[in-house]
Amino acid sequence: MNAYSAIFYLLAVIITVATALTITSRNLVYAVVYLIISFLGTALLFYLLGAPMLAALEAIIYAGAIMVLFLIIIMLMQIDKQEGVASLFNQCFFVIAVAGTAFSLVLLLLYGNSGSFFPLQAAMATPGQFGAFIFQKYWLAVEVVSFLLLVALVGALYLSRTNSEKSAYGGKR
Repeated sequence: MNAYSAIFYLLAVIITVATALTITSRNLVYAVVYLIISFLGTALLFYLLGAPMLAALEAIIYAGAIMVLFLIIIMLMQIDKQEGVASLFNQCFFVIAVAGTAFSLVLLLLYGNSGSFFPLQAAMATPGQFGAFIFQKYWLAVEVVSFLLLVALVGALYLSRTNSEKSAYGGKR
């Protein structure tokens, strides 16, 4: 097993564990943080497989913009739930461990000795070519995903309103 294979399997474990923790986490903010770790691991996986443009898009769009939007929506919902210090320490320790591992993998990929590994075949495409491919061949899927994100945003904003706001607009109390 070479270094690329080891990094691939380590990233796969990080992505799987972070996604499982996203699904099972009771705290919504922690769930979003775990999902960000999963998205960043996916971006690293794309970079490892020779798609730096896709890795940058994954990190910027998903881990950056969409997850910040989700955090804002969660904070607008104003869920007041106190957790103990021990539970907070356990979750923070795990997040720091996974983030440290991912950061060390990034450093290894960027500054590692590339002469000792087998060279990857790079699939290069300009952003214009990538955009033309996505919007010519998969335009319907892009529109469906954007509509689903809009519905999720409207639903989260509806759920975040207080009872007095709902009753003012004719909603149930």
